[in-house]
Amino acid sequence: MSGGLLPTYPHTSASFNFPVSLTETNQQTVLKRKTQSLGFKSFPLPYLSPEASGKNLLIGVNFASAASGYDENAALSNHALSLPQQVGLFKEYQAKLAKVAGNEKSASIIKDALYLLSAGSGDYLQNYYINPYINKLYTADQYGSMLIAAFTTFIKDIYGLGARRIGVTSLPPLGCFPAALTLFGNHQSGCVSKINTDAQAFNKKLNSAAESLKKQLPDFRIVIFDIYKPLFDVINSPSKNGFMEARKGCCGTGTVETTSLLCNPKSLGGSCSNATQYVFWDSVHPSEAANKVLADALILQGFALL
Repeated sequence: MSGGLLPTYPHTSASFNFPVSLTETNQQTVLKRKTQSLGFKSFPLPYLSPEASGKNLLIGVNFASAASGYDENAALSNHALSLPQQVGLFKEYQAKLAKVAGNEKSASIIKDALYLLSAGSGDYLQNYYINPYINKLYTADQYGSMLIAAFTTFIKDIYGLGARRIGVTSLPPLGCFPAALTLFGNHQSGCVSKINTDAQAFNKKLNSAAESLKKQLPDFRIVIFDIYKPLFDVINSPSKNGFMEARKGCCGTGTVETTSLLCNPKSLGGSCSNATQYVFWDSVHPSEAANKVLADALILQGFALL
């Protein structure tokens, strides 16, 4: 979860489970770019950092937890904060905010805030497809339905805590990610179609669930940001969008794409010298340049939340 502040009070924003890369880079995620495009002057501090206290709480907080997602068990096994745990931190944040701003003002901030949620990619690429127990127990469609149930519960939980404006990112074309190409591509030239089909099926469920929630919850606005198509277009026509490499990450080898091993200050793989020409920073994260393209493509979708 993460949060940011719009230019003038009372318009605030907060986002949930935004997975920020743990590598030492200046990468900016697409939601960070998105909040900037929507007029945010700053991006919120991580909630668990010492700086996230006192008046700094007024600009929102970031509850991001790398390797988390809709699948609570997967998040816990990855030693990440699950969505229910992030909701617990959100409750804690509200109590602290009330002490700083007062009950009435803090309630107004929570109600008028913009909440952003990004999850799901890791559930598939870093759990379902590589966990033989899970992918034998559930079909991809069944697993997707489980994730949607968790999504629905999460939205209702934060709605119950006062959230009224929520933006959610769809799944990207996971079958085109370097991690998917390395693990399942079998040296084919294109994307892994089965994985992309699963992502599209999940996105269809996500949009349907969002529409259902809008009907169930009074005074509630939710937008599903479609990042699948714009990123797919960039990957399929990289040169048209100013990129030269779309199949491997700037930080990685192109043969073994493992973020935690190859994308850190002591890694042997290192990083490229021209990151702006790469669609992907590592095996699972788009580059800052790609995120800018995505944010520009999504800006019109976000106006419904303002």
